[in-house]
Amino acid sequence: MSLAGLNPQQREAVLHTEGPLLLLAGAGSGKTKVVTHRIAHLVAKGIDPAQLLAVTFTNKAAKEMQERVATLVGRQQAGGITVSTFHALCARILRSDIERLGYKRNFSIYGVADQQHLVRDLMAAIDPDHGLNADQILWKISDAKNRLVAPSQFGPFMTGDVIGAMAHQVYPEYQKSLKSYNAVDFDDLLMLTVRLFNEHPEVLTRYQERFRYIMVDEYQDTNAAQFELVRRLAGHWGNLCVVGDDDQSIYGWRGAEPGNILDFERHFPGARVIKLEQNYRSTGNILAAANAVIRHNAKRKEKALWTQGAPGDKLSLVTCLDAEDEARAVIERILHNLRQKQLKYRDHAILLRTNAQTLVFEQELRFAQIPYVLIGGQQFFDRKEVKDAIAYLRFLVNPFDEVNLLRILNYPRRGIGRTTADLLIRASVASGKPLWQVLRDGRGVDGIAGKAAEAIEGFVALIDAYKGRYRSGSDLAATTRGLLDAIGIVDELRRAPEPREQSDRRVENVQEIVNAIASYAERDPQPTLTGFLEKVALLDRDEQPGNDSKEKKLTQDAVVLMSLHSSKGLEFPQVFLPGCEEGFLPHKKSVSETFDVDEERRLCYVGITRARTRLTLLHARERKKYGKMEPRERSRFVAEIPGELLRPETRSVMVIEEFEEGASLSAMFDTLMARKAR
Repeated sequence: MSLAGLNPQQREAVLHTEGPLLLLAGAGSGKTKVVTHRIAHLVAKGIDPAQLLAVTFTNKAAKEMQERVATLVGRQQAGGITVSTFHALCARILRSDIERLGYKRNFSIYGVADQQHLVRDLMAAIDPDHGLNADQILWKISDAKNRLVAPSQFGPFMTGDVIGAMAHQVYPEYQKSLKSYNAVDFDDLLMLTVRLFNEHPEVLTRYQERFRYIMVDEYQDTNAAQFELVRRLAGHWGNLCVVGDDDQSIYGWRGAEPGNILDFERHFPGARVIKLEQNYRSTGNILAAANAVIRHNAKRKEKALWTQGAPGDKLSLVTCLDAEDEARAVIERILHNLRQKQLKYRDHAILLRTNAQTLVFEQELRFAQIPYVLIGGQQFFDRKEVKDAIAYLRFLVNPFDEVNLLRILNYPRRGIGRTTADLLIRASVASGKPLWQVLRDGRGVDGIAGKAAEAIEGFVALIDAYKGRYRSGSDLAATTRGLLDAIGIVDELRRAPEPREQSDRRVENVQEIVNAIASYAERDPQPTLTGFLEKVALLDRDEQPGNDSKEKKLTQDAVVLMSLHSSKGLEFPQVFLPGCEEGFLPHKKSVSETFDVDEERRLCYVGITRARTRLTLLHARERKKYGKMEPRERSRFVAEIPGELLRPETRSVMVIEEFEEGASLSAMFDTLMARKAR
């Protein structure tokens, strides 16, 4: 395999194959190229592809890596390599061996909606007047699982911490309920796999011997559970290569442990460290600004990005009057670039720290008739009508899944009201029998007779019929279409008291489920309903059907509006960072609650290094808060950038107010330029 096109450090990383290796890959330094060439080099050396494991954080990253490796070694060889996300890898391991932990192999993977439903029920049982949000409790439980803290080890919490106290009570009951429903949540995939390895070393030995060479991408984002998983898997051969950048660790709020990469040499003695500092993305001035900012973090691996390219333009630093003026300042520059530099809309990205900043930019972009795409929004499988339909599929696969059984019991309405459902639940609790077993003998439950009993019998018959159809190996998409027709979900949506346009969208979303199943069946050589549901559970946000993917949006000729967190891994010719103020960046919670702004500084660093040729930093003198204007203070991160790298501009006149809706871009631009000339 040719190593042409690799710089000396990249080549060294590719050729170093034995023992632990920490590859510190700065922003824009070509880390994916190095990882894929390293895999190809191992295959060229004669290593069995089945002994190679590459772990990423997103399905998109895994797919890109597979495609690049296939280009280097051929599809047949690449097909034998395991390239997977952490959660997909763990799901595969558990499907094979979870029975050792007392679960059945057809376990369900609960999404956020199912988790919330279950936690709300448990909270109500503990204290009907608790007044707490289920999401707060779930966050505590998720954080515990990411740290491999079992229910018996959870707590104690400080006096007065009502959220912690409730989570302490809910967590053990939550785990018991999940197991009784033969279900796991996303965090369980990791925690249960580690537990499986701890309690059944023969299973661990099997995977250790299989994976001789292990590579982990974005290692700075791993949590305690992922670290332990990697440490165990690499325990036999010791050939672990991790790739990451501690300066881009921005997910501490969801459990990422920067210490995993900072302490790599201590965790894996004898590790080789190679730094990739040559940047192939940004101009020299942008990199100098990024280096100057991140240098203020004390706990980091020393490195500095550099480029063989030109210094480029200085960074623009724009002081605006208020939020509206800030948005207009961005629009002026976009219009200027369109007319004077022949750039496209999609060459511009507006990166925001908070969701609260989005609205004013959307309003002003629409007013100026500038097309834009907003990265994010509600996921397809989080929409109510979709969750209702998917609940049927989940229950058909797993009859112990009582959360989804209760969701579909009377949806669409079939005459099994709350009183009947309550009688069924009480009978299940009193008898110790699963709810589905009680349902099958509905007439035997005290208080259930007549139309309610007939409705239960009809529901049981429907479920039994479709269980048989799915088991028979019939066409998945056709069977699902028949199920949706049989339950009458489209008629139910049409009856909803809402505008027809909205109900039409809901019907289309339900129909999209059938399309998603058909697409899955076309790609999978042995499609099953269980396989489809697992794919749904492990989907990245950007893969949601019914939504344009991030990749599709980024190919449109439109300005990109997105959060700083979502921008990681992307790059744009022109980047705008509005809200460079105390309270936004760094965020007020980081200052007021944690007194640790290191992660906020890393987030600023990520934003700066998204820019290829031009970066504009903006801040406002004042902003509205609860309807009143309040003064704002410029971000400390701006003060950390040397003055010689900045081109300051202070705005004193609002320039777009007089334009009426429908004004052409040309007219707007000409007027703006005339004003600037005056």
